[in-house]
Amino acid sequence: MRDFLPAEKARRERVLAVIRERYRAHGFDEIETPVMEEHGRLHAGIGGDNEKLAYNVLKRGLDADAIRAAADDPSALTDLGLRYDLTVPLARFYATNRGQLPPVFRSIQIAPVWRAERPQKGRYRQFMQCDIDMIGDASSRAESELIVATLDTLDALGLEGGSVRINDRGVLDWMLDSLGFRAEERPGVLITIDKLDKLGPAGIVVELRERGATPGAVDAFEAFLNRPQTLEYNAYGERQIRKALPEGAPDDIVAHLVGIGEAVAAARTTEASEPETPGDIPLVFDPFLVRGMGYYTGTIFELAHPSVAYSLGGGGRYDGMIGRFLGQDVPAVGFSIGFERLVDLVEGQTDAAGRAIVLVHDRDVPDGRLLALKAALIAEGSRVRLEQRTKNLKALLERAASDGYAAFATVTAGTTRDALEVKPLA
Repeated sequence: MRDFLPAEKARRERVLAVIRERYRAHGFDEIETPVMEEHGRLHAGIGGDNEKLAYNVLKRGLDADAIRAAADDPSALTDLGLRYDLTVPLARFYATNRGQLPPVFRSIQIAPVWRAERPQKGRYRQFMQCDIDMIGDASSRAESELIVATLDTLDALGLEGGSVRINDRGVLDWMLDSLGFRAEERPGVLITIDKLDKLGPAGIVVELRERGATPGAVDAFEAFLNRPQTLEYNAYGERQIRKALPEGAPDDIVAHLVGIGEAVAAARTTEASEPETPGDIPLVFDPFLVRGMGYYTGTIFELAHPSVAYSLGGGGRYDGMIGRFLGQDVPAVGFSIGFERLVDLVEGQTDAAGRAIVLVHDRDVPDGRLLALKAALIAEGSRVRLEQRTKNLKALLERAASDGYAAFATVTAGTTRDALEVKPLA
């Protein structure tokens, strides 16, 4: 968990402002949920490994006897916990407030979450998530809207060239079944397949054999991974999807994925531009994309950018989750931007509110004059800081520049607004 100095905090807020503005432009509405949820909801078996990283909150009023009685059942000591993502709280929120929401609800959630991660580079115990979700739409249009809004947001942040890796949990289940893996061993097999980028095909096969997976299925999977392939380029579409899968992929799932690509391509074509060719669709079908959250039921995706090797976000369809709270299934799909990774890639920007000016004043300037000058500049749309002149003026101005100020002016006892000379810091 980290502190943020003023310059870094300002930079983060500028990035968040862009994200909020683009999400709202695409018709999403921001909500807020409590930082804590019921323990049973956070540990309902739908959060994957994140449930193991949840911070639990001790029950109030426990005495020593109650603590000793719960020695064999630590969950009896807690009734609440800090949220480890924003999806579980959203499902509870929708179930609670459904009567006041539209049939298809498009939500924005931008808020911190907490996980008991091991401290290491890029892993924080408190971090910001930026989620958009659509609840109530079972069609591929929902996925398409989320992908288009996310790519548009990336472009608005100056990170053009992003793409989305996409797969479907139905494709994964079908592929494992067709290769001969038993239903009960598939969760473990998926954990191994998710390591393909790190271990490579040979390493995946070794780990599957070490897991004791069905030998014939492992042989079939090894043969599939090592099958002869041509070097021809296939843009996102039915041909690419079917070529990446064993023979006989389900037509309905393939059509669903193809429809998403067509809608995304259409949305990213403007009247002023040439119609996008199939190769311009910013989607890549990845049959081995897994995503470990236990609540995904259909399409899954991850956000990629050529400047980094890791993903900048991800999401998927979780049609079964809300039914746990509501008593009836409601279709839902979401996309989350990894803000902490994203913010480090965004170039620094000048203050969006207008000029940021430091008024460097002599000691003898009356407070009234200083505040009157400051108020006049603020009324003109500037951001203003008062700083008393020091012997080392250069250091003062360098610090102001690092805090995001772009200009300065000196103020003496007789300085008026008309006489104020504003100079750039650079």
